[in-house]
Amino acid sequence: MEALRQDDPRRFGPYTVLARLRGTASSVQYLARDTASEDAVVITAARPELAALPAFRRRFQAEARTADRLTGGWVQPRLGGPDDSSDDSPDEELLWTASPYVPALTLAEAIELTGPLPERVVRILGAGLAETLSRVHATGAVLQGLAPRTVLLAEDGPRLTAFGPLGAAADAEARPGGQLSVRLGYLTPEQVEGEEPGPASDLFVLGLLLAYAATGTTPLADGPAAEGAERIARTAPELGAVPEELRGLIARCLEKDPADRPSAGAVAAELALEGAAGLAKGGWLPEALAAAVAEQGVRVRETVTAGAPADTVPAPAPAPVLDTRTTQLGDIGRHVPRTDRPTTQLSVPPELTGRPAAPAPAPALPGGVPAVPPPMVPVAPRPLPIPTNRAAAPSPAVDRRGLLIGLAAGAAGLVVGGGGVLALGGGGGDTDDPKPAPSHSGPAVAGLPPQPRWVYTHPAAEPAPLTAAVWNERLLVLTGKNGATAVDLRTGHRAWQNTDAADAEAALPAGKDLCFVAAPTGFLWLSPKDGKTVHRAEHAALSPGMPKLSAPEFVGASGPVIWFTGSETVTVKAPPPKKGKKRGKDRQVVKAYLFAYDIVRREQLWRTPVPAGRGTAAPVHRLIAVRQDDLVVRQSPATLAPGDVRAAKGKAVFRSFDRRTGKALWSKQFGTVAPDAAAMGDDRGLLYAAVGDDLQAFETPSGKPKWTLNGTGGTPYGTPVVTGTVLHTTNRNQEVGAVERETRRLRWRRSTEAAISTAAPAVTLSTTGRTLLAADGSQVTAFAAEDGRRLWKFQDIGAQDPKGPTVTAPYRVLAAGRTAVVQRDRIFYAFPVA
Repeated sequence: MEALRQDDPRRFGPYTVLARLRGTASSVQYLARDTASEDAVVITAARPELAALPAFRRRFQAEARTADRLTGGWVQPRLGGPDDSSDDSPDEELLWTASPYVPALTLAEAIELTGPLPERVVRILGAGLAETLSRVHATGAVLQGLAPRTVLLAEDGPRLTAFGPLGAAADAEARPGGQLSVRLGYLTPEQVEGEEPGPASDLFVLGLLLAYAATGTTPLADGPAAEGAERIARTAPELGAVPEELRGLIARCLEKDPADRPSAGAVAAELALEGAAGLAKGGWLPEALAAAVAEQGVRVRETVTAGAPADTVPAPAPAPVLDTRTTQLGDIGRHVPRTDRPTTQLSVPPELTGRPAAPAPAPALPGGVPAVPPPMVPVAPRPLPIPTNRAAAPSPAVDRRGLLIGLAAGAAGLVVGGGGVLALGGGGGDTDDPKPAPSHSGPAVAGLPPQPRWVYTHPAAEPAPLTAAVWNERLLVLTGKNGATAVDLRTGHRAWQNTDAADAEAALPAGKDLCFVAAPTGFLWLSPKDGKTVHRAEHAALSPGMPKLSAPEFVGASGPVIWFTGSETVTVKAPPPKKGKKRGKDRQVVKAYLFAYDIVRREQLWRTPVPAGRGTAAPVHRLIAVRQDDLVVRQSPATLAPGDVRAAKGKAVFRSFDRRTGKALWSKQFGTVAPDAAAMGDDRGLLYAAVGDDLQAFETPSGKPKWTLNGTGGTPYGTPVVTGTVLHTTNRNQEVGAVERETRRLRWRRSTEAAISTAAPAVTLSTTGRTLLAADGSQVTAFAAEDGRRLWKFQDIGAQDPKGPTVTAPYRVLAAGRTAVVQRDRIFYAFPVA
């Protein structure tokens, strides 16, 4: 931590700057205090000379948006920036972001302080980074933000602080013509060969980081610096000093062929099957590092409490211009094949070499916030020809080898700290966000989702769909405030609309030729060909003798029979007054019923009384189980009348009804199952429910406990799914699994690697039962249902308008034949599944 310089800003929006933390190639980080909350904040401000470049601004803002979309888990939330600050200070043209301060060491500082890290620490570090990479790669994007100085070791786990080439740059400078030259710390074999980086490139760098964390040196440190490119592209890594338990995994990450490297998800699972957070419980840092982190936190708190900026010091003299004549490599705003792609120069960063680097000043905070890194040593390699336009660019087929030869010959002057150079032009062709990596020959990258068969986006001019359902594996039927919309499941094209079905739900097959929907005004039968209403049943016609039936609340369906609840308000007249007394007032009484209705024959099968809810609306029930002779339902806690809440005494009440007659069979509480606890029944008379952190199976109707599957503290189970002899489980630790429902034997359990949240993922089985899909608020993860192998992950974080509303809707999955339809808000993706 340093005193502020004369030319350092004193405010960024609502934040008061207190001290300098560190300088990077592209930005300066400051310690600041939030004037409203008095919390410590880290401001990352772009260097003014770079912020003037439009290309830099676009890339800086794109990397900030990437961080926003990855918030959660091991990524800190962004608190603000110039776009969302209400401050009218004269510094509004500055380019900056703010994030919460967390006491932590960089990986480079940790190694400098204590040397190689223990195996368990390396596992947690690698698992946390791989979990974040997995979220990035699920979009087809590449992070390019890993480096020993961008990875933090905090008290509760690792943190990632860079989300693109700018954040991890070893050097950055403005070039004539508005170009931005960014020198990376190190490259991968494919980049040495002149190829664009893909998701597997991040795994190579992750392998370097893990080897460095485990040994304190790089596995590619042998040989003179001039051979850096050849070592990365050709030489096998030296992993003899890596602990045996980690050696095989790191070796696979460092494979020269990207197709031979594991996916980020596979790395995370191998390092920490229970997830980095689970493995880190109870502390994970060695004593010396934990003490340094704690001391840093104390020093920063003292500075923030004092509240006054540190004494300013004169601005340093301008650093001499370094001769960093290096080539241009593509356009970091794009991930598309280039026909004019030149190659790069590189060397190994100092923290990943076994050689001493230029001495750095000791940090002001012991092991704490990084001090400003030492100045770069001037690089004077032999200059290579730089294409000035596409017409003059050399042919890749002829020139790539020549450029590589020139690279090896001209690298004699390279020293530690070098790396690849990326160039951003000043024109308008740069894109703001990372795009999917280009396709390559050979096998697909493991862990990436398959190409969707189609993508349907509901028009922005129309309200977002409220419900979605699959009809006969032919149509995706969406309902909303404007009506029903059908999308052809084969093509993803809109087939028809029906405005009669506004606010409808439950698109079900009514035989082979009609689509049934339940609307607030009544039931509708629609033609699947053109969506026209073929038949309509108003509420008054649903149940004879009940002309004032409320809007039905859908409960569930099985075959042609649906169940729904409805209520009616009746007037109970006061009894005749006694002599000398006034007549009492009439009373309004709400009576509620559960209905069974055949949507093919279009007739009511039965109705039976159920407890009324709050107010006059129909009580909401959820279908828990459908068996051969009965069905089991549970009323939603939000609609329970106050008297029923008191009578239940904090426990859920389950009710069973005869499927043929509607006769009430039993009403039962099972163990201590709470009213809102996840629960599901099967066709064998068992009820599975979350009880505290455990999952319990009960026999019905006796309530006798059959077995208990223990959970982990603070991570209750979600609603399971029954298939055959297996119960697929889910919990708030973002884990899914398979349990034999008769014996509770655990077949497998896997983490989705999503950030821990307050809700368990919703699990869906493909129609064949071979693929299990887990959906939550951040992603969809596909597993092989038989053995739990992770197949792929999907996120749609790359398609949001940076100035538009943040998409917070959770993902949903609908199974349709060999297609899984993934929904997030108004966008639908059709993925092929087994």
